Amino acid sequence: MDYRTLGRSDIRVSPVIFGAWAIGEWMWGPQDHEDALAAIRTAREEGVNAFDTAPVYGFGQSEELLAEALQGVKRQDVVLLTKFGLRWDHGQKGTIRFFETKDMRGKVLSIYKYAHPDSVIEECERSLKRLKTDYIDVYQIHWPDETTPIEDTFGAVKKLIEQGKVRAAGVSNCSPEQMARANAITPLATSQPPFSMILRDAEEDVIPWCRENHVGVIVYSPLQRGLLTGKIKPGHSFAEGDHRAGNAFFQPANVQAVNAFLEKIRPIAQAHEATLAQLVISWTLRRAGITATLVGARNARQARENAAAMHLTLRDEEIARIDRHLAEITIQR
Repeated sequence: MDYRTLGRSDIRVSPVIFGAWAIGEWMWGPQDHEDALAAIRTAREEGVNAFDTAPVYGFGQSEELLAEALQGVKRQDVVLLTKFGLRWDHGQKGTIRFFETKDMRGKVLSIYKYAHPDSVIEECERSLKRLKTDYIDVYQIHWPDETTPIEDTFGAVKKLIEQGKVRAAGVSNCSPEQMARANAITPLATSQPPFSMILRDAEEDVIPWCRENHVGVIVYSPLQRGLLTGKIKPGHSFAEGDHRAGNAFFQPANVQAVNAFLEKIRPIAQAHEATLAQLVISWTLRRAGITATLVGARNARQARENAAAMHLTLRDEEIARIDRHLAEITIQR
């Protein structure tokens, strides 16, 4: 396995990292418990050694599922990444309400951006307990909290590193300016921006900054939340509670344009006896500056297919062919 080093840290991860948002059920519709466990275990059996989660993914459920699925596995054989800074139980005066949502039982909840040092420490203790571990490999701010100086936030992360509760610091959804300020307090190992074939904004700013400053880049949603798998057709009906129903990328014109593009590159996938999803993941891993991709799986089959993408090697002429077809797509955002 070609494990990749995260920035200047000594943490090495598989090119495909298991993204554990969907198995937490929140915003993705119902998830079978045994299927979730099988997905995690299968991913590990297939060579995936890193698992990314967050407290807000199912309001603790995703972290607890990871702990259950990895029970009995030597701690040093897996890399656990989790996040902080989105609270559903904390709305102090002055905090920013990010958005309103519903939990899996339909209860309305407000999600707050909150990364005050005391909250960072508190969230870490809760995540350690849910994950049933003594340390978190990479601890990442989920979204920047404009009410708390980022220097104060990462001062708390630095303290956690000094205490041995965290190995390395990371960010998600942060600008180069925010990353620079955090990096001045404690070295960043990772940055997590959204990135896919049809959403490449990170190549304009975040990825170049990370390359220049030796920070690993773990992109999330490389399959554009399933749209680039070819399984979403015009008129697709999403399950209740699935956030994609109202997402701009899944509007009819975009679905039609993406499917037309996928048909053009399907022969490349077929030549490698691969799925479209595997082709897209492999293409993503070839982009300059990208260290690894976060890919979710809700069952063993999906986990196995995602892991297999790590072994798909595209030729330069195939990359160029894909890029030519990509240039022809118009996405309405």
